[in-house]
Amino acid sequence: MATRNQNIADSPVASNARLSALAALVHTIDKGKPLDTAWAADRHFSSMSPSDKAFAQLLVKTVLRHLGQIDELISKLLEHSITSKTSRVTHILRLGIAQLIWLETPPHAAVHSSVEMTKQIKLTKFSGLVNAVLKKIVKEGRKIIEQQDAAQLNTPEWLWKSWEKAYGIENTRKIAEMHMSDPPLDITAKSDPEFWAQELGGTILPTASIRLHDAKNITHLKGFPDGNWWVQDAAASIPARLLGNIKDKHVFDLCAAPGGKTAQLIAAGAKVTAIDRSKERITILKTNIHRLKLQAEYVTTDACKWTPSFTPDAILLDAPCSATGTLRRHPDVALHKKPDDIIRLAQTQHKLLNHALDILKSGGILVYAVCSLQPEEGEQQITQILAERNDISLIPADPSVIGGMKEWVTGRGEIRTLPCFLAESQGMDGFYAAILVKK
Repeated sequence: MATRNQNIADSPVASNARLSALAALVHTIDKGKPLDTAWAADRHFSSMSPSDKAFAQLLVKTVLRHLGQIDELISKLLEHSITSKTSRVTHILRLGIAQLIWLETPPHAAVHSSVEMTKQIKLTKFSGLVNAVLKKIVKEGRKIIEQQDAAQLNTPEWLWKSWEKAYGIENTRKIAEMHMSDPPLDITAKSDPEFWAQELGGTILPTASIRLHDAKNITHLKGFPDGNWWVQDAAASIPARLLGNIKDKHVFDLCAAPGGKTAQLIAAGAKVTAIDRSKERITILKTNIHRLKLQAEYVTTDACKWTPSFTPDAILLDAPCSATGTLRRHPDVALHKKPDDIIRLAQTQHKLLNHALDILKSGGILVYAVCSLQPEEGEQQITQILAERNDISLIPADPSVIGGMKEWVTGRGEIRTLPCFLAESQGMDGFYAAILVKK
């Protein structure tokens, strides 16, 4: 069960948090826009209390993680479908069901606040319907939920089939089940992870990341204001480690924002040039690196076209991708990404990889990485580039770099993590990484 904010969840009125959650579902589901941008688009969100914001975000992500189950419930209990013109009524039902089934909101609060929302958005004529459906959920919802195939219902069919082909039915089900849970919070320390794990009550993972088990108000935790650590999933910390000893070497970090890997490279002693095509993302990157009291050079340009003045010793290419390995953190990805997107992204990745290899010095190392579970963006990219070029070769990853986790290394020597790995300690992101050397 997800953790909830007790005061807001128990409130019998349609709180600002619930109304913001409704606006976010309209933004994400109806308009097809990323969830991350929903909160900026909501003019009320910035003025809400931290607890209100946290509850709104939890509520929306709970709906999106269980959307298939929720919509099947609604279809079973509604006599007539709701038209697209009144999609907000469907969203109100979704929010109410999420509260009743997964957030353990008291029934009177969940039902009454949902009914109040219909009135506040001037859809009062649907208040009786909302009241009736949610009261049926109180009586019958859990019994229906227990009979559902939750993993498959909450996973788009095309994703399920692609994962089943790549990883087998057992792993596919484990991946899908992990996507229904809250992600853990991992951090990377600038130095001395053992010290910071002890200070913050965390656990050291095989990647040397620190997993915090009950972290709240992250910016108030010891070490954050002084730039001693940054938030970064354990899987995302792997690619930079694969470059090996980079002390005093020139490293290009392509597609660098928001900067977690850039920080790793600098902390390891490298002279880093961080490249990103977006001015906004470069600004975020600079802000993050400044907080950590680190220094890098920054270039705002399209990495596919950039011609540097010198050849680097190493390149880290964390390419733009579908992000299907981060569905727990970004559950809207399952809504917005389609098979055609994978084809388009794979083409971009291929161009980036080819150009990155062109600007790499002879004898230099390149690590290619994506936070995607799709083989077209990972393993197949490396198969294609190795077939096309005779000036590169694949270096098998050393399991000791990732704490001896041999099961994360493919037969060919790439890194492939799945969300169901480290399941005993809440899993991790899905990631792919490969090491190439230029002859």
